[in-house]
Amino acid sequence: MFEDLFSQSDIFTSYLSGTTTLFIAAFTSIISVANPLAAMPVFLSLTDRNTDSERINVAKKSSFYMFLVLIIFLLVGTYIMSFFGISLPGIRIAGGLIILRAAYAMLNPDASEKKISDEAQKAAKKKEDISFSPMAMPMLSGPGSIAVVIGLASQAEGFFDLLITSVAILLVAFISYSVLRLAPFSAKYIGPTGMNVITRMMGFIAMAIGVQFILNGISSFFGV
Repeated sequence: MFEDLFSQSDIFTSYLSGTTTLFIAAFTSIISVANPLAAMPVFLSLTDRNTDSERINVAKKSSFYMFLVLIIFLLVGTYIMSFFGISLPGIRIAGGLIILRAAYAMLNPDASEKKISDEAQKAAKKKEDISFSPMAMPMLSGPGSIAVVIGLASQAEGFFDLLITSVAILLVAFISYSVLRLAPFSAKYIGPTGMNVITRMMGFIAMAIGVQFILNGISSFFGV
């Protein structure tokens, strides 16, 4: 009897550990590539004539659209790729390459092209609503974030894994909302140097994730 109880306890502990590991991996992967801090300067520039309540509304809608975009790709991204005859190993390798490109841009911000060009920023200032474009896409849920989500979906072993990843996406969206909402205050204390340091740290994590995606794709392709 006691042996059965201990056995069940071990199974539960192992299950809980696996769930926690999956959540941390999903959250770290998405937040490092999305990097909401990098969206802060663009957000401040595009909302410089808005009131505080209008800024909060834009931050709320941008984060919601980000969540919506990533959830859609989490649920149907692999099916879209499969429709075009792309295998799961191919999805993982391609996703890893996209993440590596995004990570390189984060590690070398001066030598890399911006997520949004100066011309696009000028055009965005003329728009009445910037929450979906350019804030949600491509600033918060660009190609790198989408690649991460599709890569995670390709490695999911069932509905529960997708649910855990969805919760991670929700947390990233909430953090993105908080970062944008507090942007006027955070920018004063963090400063350009602090933002560069954080962005490079996120870039290193993103690069490691990209490499891991590629290795997973290669090992899956060869059945290793």
